[in-house]
Amino acid sequence: MGLLGMILGLALFLGVHALTTQRELRARLIASSGEGGYKIGYSLVSTLGLVLIVWGFAHYRAAGWIDVWQPPTALKHFAVALMLPAVILVVASYIRGRIYTTLKHPMLTGVKLWAAAHLLANGDLGSIILFGSFLGWAVFDRISLKHRADSGAPPIPVGGPGNDLIAVAVGLVAYLALAFAFHPVVIGVPVFGV
Repeated sequence: MGLLGMILGLALFLGVHALTTQRELRARLIASSGEGGYKIGYSLVSTLGLVLIVWGFAHYRAAGWIDVWQPPTALKHFAVALMLPAVILVVASYIRGRIYTTLKHPMLTGVKLWAAAHLLANGDLGSIILFGSFLGWAVFDRISLKHRADSGAPPIPVGGPGNDLIAVAVGLVAYLALAFAFHPVVIGVPVFGV
């Protein structure tokens, strides 16, 4: 049931996030339920999806692990290295500077790096489905942005190179927190013990 729960969670979470790319449908939903109703519904579906992803993946890891391939240790080290720019790019999507203006969508680039890094480091079926789904969604969303008039991103002011330095510093702190606290404690897998 763990893998199916995770897949259902992915369908809900990524499905509602893909909904934002469908601007006409999104506009109709906002018109029928109001902006507040739309945001509440979006948040509830996203949260339920995320809970199912976490719950399903945890149960899959505990009871139904299915190996597909065994990644070499070098790929795991490469994945650890890829995660630093991935985190910095996600931060740079909110602390906007030259990184933001150069990449236009650093959040999606960060998600793609995060997903690709985890696909390199994990060879089990659940990880392939989980991280492959996020990678596929990020590629789809980036392509859809080329055909949309608006990005749907929040109106955050864009600063200069100082914001980039702040984004790198905050990203480095977040990366270290994820590597030394979140990943080993919450996920149960040490980052630097591979």
